[in-house]
Amino acid sequence: MPLFSTTARPLRRLAAAAVAAGVSAAAARAAYALPGRAPARSPGGDLFRLPEHVGDVWTRTNFRGEPVTLVEGPATAAGACAGVLAAPGLGGPERAAAVAAAAGAAAFGCYDDLSGGGEARGFRGHLGALARGRVTTGAVKIAGIGATGLAAAALLGRGRADLLLDGALIAGTANLVNLLDLRPGRAGKAVLAAGALHLAGPAAPAAGALCGATAALLPEDLGERAMLGDAGANALGALLGTVAAAGLPRSGRIALLAGTAALTAASEVVSFTRVIDATPPLRRIDRWGRRPAARAPAGAAADGE
Repeated sequence: MPLFSTTARPLRRLAAAAVAAGVSAAAARAAYALPGRAPARSPGGDLFRLPEHVGDVWTRTNFRGEPVTLVEGPATAAGACAGVLAAPGLGGPERAAAVAAAAGAAAFGCYDDLSGGGEARGFRGHLGALARGRVTTGAVKIAGIGATGLAAAALLGRGRADLLLDGALIAGTANLVNLLDLRPGRAGKAVLAAGALHLAGPAAPAAGALCGATAALLPEDLGERAMLGDAGANALGALLGTVAAAGLPRSGRIALLAGTAALTAASEVVSFTRVIDATPPLRRIDRWGRRPAARAPAGAAADGE
């Protein structure tokens, strides 16, 4: 029996997903429109402040060297959570797990977005810094999202083996989607493609919320006016992992976790952007909807982590 309480046929599952998608899209757009800019040098302390955060803490420089806002990330996460809460056909534990995964990953991602620097990247960089006695914001985020993944898995109410499997899948997917957030729209397209596979399955309502929130602000991302940042990419990835954990049999979850781990390990030695640019079908999909490619100015920060 699927974890999600809906036992309807695919058309009814699609209808539930459509309701959740509509709510999440509307909530994401509303959250994005709210005034949320805060001065970089506010009197509230320096937890979310770095010297390079000029103008306001929500502004970053993308791969072209142009300013974009990070507000897309929290807005997308808020929209996804709203969609999950409103989605028909979800049992209480599954609803709680999805919200916990997305909100927890968004919180730790936002912390890294607003207070982290670029001195360490990837698992190797953060663990290397930890070995030297320095705790980076990225290391805090990794530990936090790992704990969030386990908490969300525990809410699904399975046995110990599934707890570890599902927790690793949720945390691993959160990290993988963040690794894709290096060019406008790339992470959003990947999430939409993966989420669409679940729209007629047992996890359809949560998948609808995931896709609705992602699609609502994808034009802002593709237009290079905003970026997901760690808050948005980690939240969408964690929710995608929860959808997979709740909707797939154990064999499917094991296979998906193995693929996620392999891609994460590959990212330490291979540039996803170079692989995509060297593969014509992937390059066409990656550049669809984006401005024409241009050489990034020297010293420009990369989009995402």
